[in-house]
Amino acid sequence: MHLFSLTCDECAEAFSAVGTARVHAVAWYRQAMKHGSLGGESDLCLPAGLAWNTPGICGKVQQDGVEKIVFELKDGVRVETVLIPAANRTTLCVSSQAGCRMGCRFCCTGAHGFIRNLSCEEIVGQVFAARHDLEHSIDNIVFMGMGEPLDNIDNVVQAIRVLSDPRGFDIAPRHITLSTAGLPDGIRFLGDLGLPGLRMAISLNAANDELRSYLMPVNHRYPLAVLKQALQEYPLKKREVFFIEYVLLKGVNDGPEHAAELIRFVEDLPVRVNVIAYNAGSDGCFMSPTTEDCQHFCALIADAGVFVRLRSSRGHDILAACGQLGAGIS
Repeated sequence: MHLFSLTCDECAEAFSAVGTARVHAVAWYRQAMKHGSLGGESDLCLPAGLAWNTPGICGKVQQDGVEKIVFELKDGVRVETVLIPAANRTTLCVSSQAGCRMGCRFCCTGAHGFIRNLSCEEIVGQVFAARHDLEHSIDNIVFMGMGEPLDNIDNVVQAIRVLSDPRGFDIAPRHITLSTAGLPDGIRFLGDLGLPGLRMAISLNAANDELRSYLMPVNHRYPLAVLKQALQEYPLKKREVFFIEYVLLKGVNDGPEHAAELIRFVEDLPVRVNVIAYNAGSDGCFMSPTTEDCQHFCALIADAGVFVRLRSSRGHDILAACGQLGAGIS
């Protein structure tokens, strides 16, 4: 049993088995998760087998405030996490798998293949280490690191519950974004759970089946019509939206016809479109568009009345930008 896999209520239940009053267990949990130490409750009788060690940090590199952290897990597997500071918040981009089985052509993580799922404690441990071991103020979480979160949905959902517990990390679901390549069963599962405020980002990258299937093999199994139906059935609350992620590849998915297809796909969905230029990894199998190319594509989307934002890319030179994670692991 690991502390990082437990909500406060689950931790209190474990403590009750060794005769600890709930009020003391809650205080211990709050001290451990909020402050990273046992504090004055360290003399409590701990449940047998309760662990709370963090993944080992085996490497760090920084560029312009962006910090990539490499963790080595107990079995020697390595995963990467990225800290992204901004004026009003600090975001941590966490990994949910070692490698990825989706095989997206523009993503370095997918090129390395799938190794294994991360456990809940390994996911939460990334946040704990960044906040307490490295002393960063983390107030925004994005599941946009290595792996497909909905391919490891049980551990990811439990991690969200732990991270959002107000007596622990206290990161509200509205400050947590889950990014998916578009697994309809997982989307429906999340919808049925009804996690209030959780934000969902869909990595789309093409809005015709032929091109998307080439870029993202998952589209062979779940074509666009199936994905869109799952999004239409998802129980968004009032004012909530889907974030549509669109990686722009020069000469591949950046033409006026591709913009028109994207507009048609989102026309009856509440969305915000995020466009980001392709970041070449170690292989550089595609070309990055120019800033002017990106601005022109965004203008076509905006002219149709769709909210669109051109996201800046940070951490490119340290292989910490979107689509680059895993390229620097040796």
